[in-house]
Amino acid sequence: MSTILIADDEESMVGMLGILFKGEGYEIETASSTDEAVNILESKEVDLVISDMKMPTDGGISILKASLRMDIDRPVVMVTAYASAESAVEAMKLGAYDYITKPFNVDEIRLIVKNGLERRALIRENSSLKDQLRRKEGISEIVGNSEPINGVKDLIIRVADSSSTILITGESGTGKELVARAIHQLSPRKDGNFLSINCGAVPEQLLESELFGYTKGSFTGAVSNKIGLLEAANGGTFFFDEIAEMPVSLQVKLVRALQEREVQRIGGTSPIPLDVRFVAATNRNLEEEVKTGGFREDLYYRLNVIRIKLPSLRERKEDIPALANSFLLKLNVQNKREVKGFMPDVMKLFESYGWRGNVRELENVVERAMVLETSNWITMESLPDSIRNPGQFETALNLPGDGLDLEGKLGQIEKRLIAEALERSKGSKREAAKLLNVNLRSLRYKLSKYDL
Repeated sequence: MSTILIADDEESMVGMLGILFKGEGYEIETASSTDEAVNILESKEVDLVISDMKMPTDGGISILKASLRMDIDRPVVMVTAYASAESAVEAMKLGAYDYITKPFNVDEIRLIVKNGLERRALIRENSSLKDQLRRKEGISEIVGNSEPINGVKDLIIRVADSSSTILITGESGTGKELVARAIHQLSPRKDGNFLSINCGAVPEQLLESELFGYTKGSFTGAVSNKIGLLEAANGGTFFFDEIAEMPVSLQVKLVRALQEREVQRIGGTSPIPLDVRFVAATNRNLEEEVKTGGFREDLYYRLNVIRIKLPSLRERKEDIPALANSFLLKLNVQNKREVKGFMPDVMKLFESYGWRGNVRELENVVERAMVLETSNWITMESLPDSIRNPGQFETALNLPGDGLDLEGKLGQIEKRLIAEALERSKGSKREAAKLLNVNLRSLRYKLSKYDL
């Protein structure tokens, strides 16, 4: 039910209009002065205003201005006892919806009010549709309609408008950065910067200067002031990827930044205020990291305000066809190809495969198949052996009747696993080392050993 505010110092006019519009089914609020009208607008939900031009104190124009300041889409109808074109033109220029002169025809003001409220309802409906469209666009990159991924999408929409810190967890390759970007795009900060850093890909000393910045002369090589990424993200969102990889010494400084909402450059003396929405992600169990001393408990609680857990691809297999086809569509555009789709046996294999590398692995496999495929459909021949024969490692581990060369066989398996890890990580040694759960130095030694 719509609410109309009638502002007029003539009791007879207020009474007549009140009876008229109550009979039409509207809620009525009344005011006999400018101040009273403004107080009602500030404290109650009003859908349309009917105001006399000649009101006590500041006049009806003040009511018009106050209404537009609070709600620019609320229609205001001005009433004047004088056939003054000047006052009517002034009101319309300031944003009045319409005006009417006394004495007026009841049907005329009834029609003006009806049209004004319909216009307001239409504006609100359009605004709601635009908001729904914006939200759909914000999560359009997150492909799939399975129950687990729809739950993630719903949570993203619910938390995006808040300023609370978000912790995204899930296996490697599940799309944590994609979720962080979706949260940013749906938030009031969408016009601000979205900045990020991979805490495991940057050396400790460099990570500190990148995050916090530094002042000229604070260390050798600091020839000028440098703004840190946290400071540069003011008004926007900052994403800490692989937060569990951050050195404990830096975690102390980050706790302070989150708690005090300010940052201090290396060598600086003045704190810099932060207006930043923080999002962090990890594929590790932070609770276990806290127990073993690898992650600060106070930082964990600062980050774990709202948690979004991403499902593995194994938990949302019904999304595999949609994901594979979305990757194929994107790759067709990038490579100027017209591959139509996947042969049925390929898609059946995709749906039964384990996908330990999750969505990232699926994307890499589709890209490889696209490059190698010579026909208009992705066939089994374009898939890597590790996908076509996922059980061959188990077969290779069976002990033959005549025995085997244990060291040589283990070397073959190790070489193949390293090659697959590099393929999944698109050549990133650091990411490959994470997949294999070895340190980077050990991986480099093995790459040299096997000439990879």
